[in-house]
Amino acid sequence: MIMGLVARSDVKGAVELAQKIADFLTEKNVDILLDTPLAMELEKYQDRHCELKDMDVDMVVAIGGDGTILRTQSFISHKKIPLIGINMGTVGFLTEIDPENAFTAIEEILAGNYFVERRNQLLVWHKHELPPALNEVVLMTRKPAKMLHIQISVDDEIMEELRADGLIIATPSGSTAYSMSAGGPIIDPRVEAFVIVPICPFKLGARPTVVSDGSTIKVKLLREGKKAIAVIDGQFEEEINYMDEIVFRKSDNCAYFVRLTKDFYRKVREKLTQGGIY
Repeated sequence: MIMGLVARSDVKGAVELAQKIADFLTEKNVDILLDTPLAMELEKYQDRHCELKDMDVDMVVAIGGDGTILRTQSFISHKKIPLIGINMGTVGFLTEIDPENAFTAIEEILAGNYFVERRNQLLVWHKHELPPALNEVVLMTRKPAKMLHIQISVDDEIMEELRADGLIIATPSGSTAYSMSAGGPIIDPRVEAFVIVPICPFKLGARPTVVSDGSTIKVKLLREGKKAIAVIDGQFEEEINYMDEIVFRKSDNCAYFVRLTKDFYRKVREKLTQGGIY
């Protein structure tokens, strides 16, 4: 087995844990490759570095929060590499393991006591294909306190036309992130759906809508002189202009997560009350 290691290189605790995991895996005779920024922090493993986009491994261990998971997944999306997250962030819905359980969990994985969970992603198209979204795409204005005038279509039927601070198109994975904070529902990751959530709409009837993930969603900007940006998983930005259309549908590339337990609802209960964050 070859395992990739990724960590937030700007967080001392994440780098230190990565060092210990690299040592642990080496002692277990597991070949490892480290994401280049992490390898530069660990002098002992600088000869085992690899750019994340070029990493060809059996599994990737990502140490950080959901942002680290989303960044890592954006680079390996087309490779079907299972990803396991060790939570060094705040909430960490996408991460599987707490740091204190890291080595026990890795032992279980090396023994084959795990399963792989598949998560759907959003394909995003604006003049060309953009990186896929595991969590969500957020449309917003470039200038604060300005509204977007947008038209939303589902399978070529106009669903809504409204003015709002923005719009979120989320997957079930993203339903516990920005979408939830904006009033969207929590969706079990096994549900084959996407959710459309207006952000502070200037229309009483505009409410979050759940649609089939077999649908094609189109969003068009209707206000001349107003530009928007589409932010994909907080990692990538694309500028959208007047009368531009941005298209969303289910991506052919799924995300794959290593899981030790089936405990989605326990995570929801615990993490949404954790530390008074929500």
